Amino acid sequence: MGIFGKKSAATPAAVNPALAAVTGDYTIDPSHTTIGFVARHAMVTNVKGKFLDFSGTLHLDGTDPSASTAALDITMDSIDTGSADRDGHLKSADFFKTEEFPTMTFRSTEAEALGGDDYRITGDLTILGTTKSLTIDLEFNGAATDPFGNERVGFEGKAEILRSEWGLTWNAALETGGVLVSDKIKLNFDISAIKQA
Repeated sequence: MGIFGKKSAATPAAVNPALAAVTGDYTIDPSHTTIGFVARHAMVTNVKGKFLDFSGTLHLDGTDPSASTAALDITMDSIDTGSADRDGHLKSADFFKTEEFPTMTFRSTEAEALGGDDYRITGDLTILGTTKSLTIDLEFNGAATDPFGNERVGFEGKAEILRSEWGLTWNAALETGGVLVSDKIKLNFDISAIKQA
């Protein structure tokens, strides 16, 4: 989503001809999209998770990437780390308080083309009612028409956050030193979106 954000003057050298051809409005396809995360556990291993229920829209302006926009809404109760007990803890008052704050949102505010297939998007990420800026580096994976006639675009992105900045401060000390859950969380995006008529 590094092409989505507030309008500013286009930089001709940064315009990607492949992207210029797919200008339009898109809906993110949840069945072919992954919104994932990675956290360090007990200082020694990574725990991976994802969200199963989300929706989003993109407006792509391939000739002026900074005029594009993105919006994403994630249902927090859909968190899945492969462990029902851990998922239950993450939904509880120690972490996401999903009964009080059922949705996490992202709204783009600015973006830039970095050259080639690389883009950067900045936007407002809201968790637990707290809104902070998030920057995502994205790679445009291309466009294609699927067997059902849908025009698709794909992006792959990554970002890092400190969960404490959104009030996610629960932790437990380890006897050997350190803490049970890392403050730094890696975010991963594999996005497939379908063009709207």
